[in-house]
Amino acid sequence: MGIPTVDLSSFFTDDDDEGQKKAKDIIKQACSDYGFFQITNHGVPLHLIDRSLQLSKTFFALSDEEKLKYSPGSAAPLPAGYSKQPPHSLDKNEYLLMFQPQSGFNVLPPDFRDVAEELFVHLRKTGSVIEQIVNDCLGLPPDFLKEYNLDRSWDFMVALRYYPATETENNGILEHEDANVVTLVIQDEVGGLEVKKDGEWIPVVPAQPNSIVVNLGDVIQVLSNHKFKSATHRVVRFKERWRHSLAFFYTIKGDKWVEPAAQFTADIGEAARYRGFLYKDYQAMRMRNKTHPPSRPQDAITVSHYAISQELKS
Repeated sequence: MGIPTVDLSSFFTDDDDEGQKKAKDIIKQACSDYGFFQITNHGVPLHLIDRSLQLSKTFFALSDEEKLKYSPGSAAPLPAGYSKQPPHSLDKNEYLLMFQPQSGFNVLPPDFRDVAEELFVHLRKTGSVIEQIVNDCLGLPPDFLKEYNLDRSWDFMVALRYYPATETENNGILEHEDANVVTLVIQDEVGGLEVKKDGEWIPVVPAQPNSIVVNLGDVIQVLSNHKFKSATHRVVRFKERWRHSLAFFYTIKGDKWVEPAAQFTADIGEAARYRGFLYKDYQAMRMRNKTHPPSRPQDAITVSHYAISQELKS
């Protein structure tokens, strides 16, 4: 069993209503069951994906001394630049935050900058297509999510490298959900991404070269009053294999208020399952999970912090 794969070509051509309906039906089910699916024919040029992964691998192969020249130069909530997880962290990766609102792409090596910027533009367009599909799958008014999420200045993109597994440890990133709206992930042939369903971990095997993984984040789970799931996922590592990925986070501004939409609460006579919150407050707590990891993984702050009923996650 694997997560669904959806052909999005019908959304980049005219007059293919049947193709769009078929794709939406698959995505709607996937968002209810997993919060995860893969897309092909997604509008991002395949040569651009290949080149971006190649440049990412080249960057991470540099010496630590060279990589540290691109370390963050600010104390912003999401400081752009190169970082390693602290030694005591349970996550085992290093990453390059390639775009951040205050700095743009200025943190990147020159040969990487233009390619990353072009990839960012394409992934943002694909993110907007996914946003509209999710909007329709939820039965929301046309452009509801687009208008709610109109400011795109907080979107960001990260390149990651995971270390090979050891004899005693293979976790790359512990199980978690993303805080944002939608995440688009490009992973290399190594794989390692897994999604949790009914207590079991399902490998997200690349459907084909240059497919993109899509997962919903906490904002959609809260807005939909838990109708659509924020996907629980993790990364596992393999012996003698480095894993590379690129992740694009389609998100919202920090001062945006997040709460269950009336369409899923008052309008249908259902109680809200979450308290409302300011997104930047939640983001700050999530970042603290990274900078000051709790001694027990289960003590990390998640969206359940705002749950009115604690019996939400399955």
